[in-house]
Amino acid sequence: MVIIAVTGVGPAGPTVPETVKAFLVDWESGDYRAAALLTTGNPDLVARRLQAVYQEVGAADLALGMGPISVHGDSAQASFSASVNLGRDGLPWQYQGHFTLHRAGAGWRVVWSPAVIVPGLGAGDRLAVLTVVPRRAELLDSAGRPLLRPSRAFVLGVMPDELTNSWLTARDLARVTDIGADADEMLAQILAAPSESFLELVTLSPADYRRLSAGLAKVPGLIVKRITTRLFKSTVPTITGQIGTETARVLVEDGEPYQPGTTVGLSGLQQAYQEKLAGLATTEIVVQNAAGRQVAVLQRWRGYPGTSVGTTIDAGVQAAAQRAVAGTHFSAAIVAIRAGGGQILAVADHQAAGMPAVNPLAGQYQPGQSFMIVSTAALLTSSPGFSLNTPIGCFPTNLNFTNVPREPFLGTQPTFSVDFAHACSTAFVGLSLRLSPADLQHAADAFGIGAPWRLPLQAFAGRLQTPAGSGQQAADVIGVGTVQVSPLAMALAAGLVESGSWHAPTLVPSTAAQAPVPRAHLDSLIVSELRHLMSLTVKSGAGRAADLPGATVFGEVGTAPLAGHHGLRAIWFVGFHGNVAFAVLGFSRSAAFGPVAQLAGQFAAALGTSS
Repeated sequence: MVIIAVTGVGPAGPTVPETVKAFLVDWESGDYRAAALLTTGNPDLVARRLQAVYQEVGAADLALGMGPISVHGDSAQASFSASVNLGRDGLPWQYQGHFTLHRAGAGWRVVWSPAVIVPGLGAGDRLAVLTVVPRRAELLDSAGRPLLRPSRAFVLGVMPDELTNSWLTARDLARVTDIGADADEMLAQILAAPSESFLELVTLSPADYRRLSAGLAKVPGLIVKRITTRLFKSTVPTITGQIGTETARVLVEDGEPYQPGTTVGLSGLQQAYQEKLAGLATTEIVVQNAAGRQVAVLQRWRGYPGTSVGTTIDAGVQAAAQRAVAGTHFSAAIVAIRAGGGQILAVADHQAAGMPAVNPLAGQYQPGQSFMIVSTAALLTSSPGFSLNTPIGCFPTNLNFTNVPREPFLGTQPTFSVDFAHACSTAFVGLSLRLSPADLQHAADAFGIGAPWRLPLQAFAGRLQTPAGSGQQAADVIGVGTVQVSPLAMALAAGLVESGSWHAPTLVPSTAAQAPVPRAHLDSLIVSELRHLMSLTVKSGAGRAADLPGATVFGEVGTAPLAGHHGLRAIWFVGFHGNVAFAVLGFSRSAAFGPVAQLAGQFAAALGTSS
């Protein structure tokens, strides 16, 4: 909308203000021919120039307002305000313009030169938008080392002065890479770049380059360079997540403007800390002469570099976990935390062919007998006269529950400690009658099951519902009822047994909120008894495959059906070695504890000084 501010008028015929208003209205509304006819220039050339200037900067909208006008005989001076929406994240370019008018017969004409559009714009000059995207900052491990590994990438670019048809190159490259924005955005970058330097336009991962290579070979003037960069490979991919570049679908769907060098977090911490890691691009509107040299900077929006984000990941513990799961023939995951602090040290997973993947942080699984750690704490707290030496029979079946896997004969009246060590479900089924729902919930609270902690990634703290009856409570006690946990939640539970206190998980120390206070606590004597029981499990019980010569590993095993996957079972080992508490979860068609316990032992053995 043109706003009139008049200080001078002319004689009969269209006045100076009327001419200025008409010129600005026609220009703003896109009627460039009508605007050009109000100037002293060639109407065709002026109309093309008026249209081209704002196309050069990718303007999405233009608003013009009249300023003061002064008339001196047959000459007049007019000023105006311009507000240009560049369409790049809403960048507003505002400037003051001015032009001269001469009397032409009974009317007035705008004395034409390119400076009418933008002050300082000369013949043969053009506007350009230069965008410099800062290098993406790093995600770091606990020692300040990058979590992303150097890996191969492919940079697609051009030498602007060697292109025979810049528009054709931009159009074809935008189509092949499916960038989504029209080719004008890419063309603007090519035209704005220094003509004698290589201009990077798109960065592709090796997989994307292979997928697009046939089409890329047909793009005229395209140059492909192999580089090594920290973008596509991570030492802990479940945590860091993936990075997308200019071709990322999320940029297309969100309508983000094309900018060479753009990176976007697609998942994990890369997504959670996108703005911090990516920083902000510096954008300039510049004037270039006919030779492509920059002669003026009209506007600058100063950006800033990204800021690195530190994590609690321990490189040694992570490497040990990754090596352990990499060699399995079944899907498996390990989550390790620092007992006594809750810092997440490692998250490793491996998906076997034909099996579902394990979700280490957000998965919701029944813990099977590994939940007996919690049930035992409830029994020792709430059942008078009960102790580790209380004789409790381990039968093949009890109250319609069966031991899975089948246990060897443990004697006619094994003690409770023997039942625990051998993960005897039927013994615990009988003991469930000694507990009230509140007793079990109180113990679950102490272990942080369902605690209100939060991470910058999706994660599951666990859940235990109030049982509908004694049968459901018996199922809960042996971890196959309403209780659901994640490997992270069980690693935190093991951390309580090692350190004597439960701690909420931490992944990014700089943003860690105050840990929620557990809703219940365990007596130190009970914690000590749990350590003894978990030691027996590994030394002489169902977790013997995790035993290490000359070292002590503590743990409990468990198995439960894998919901939604008939014939598959979730097999657990939950324990600690040194001050590293961890949970190992594997998917198997067998109910045997051995392979997962062995995996836990391999991990514990590799910890070395890291523990």
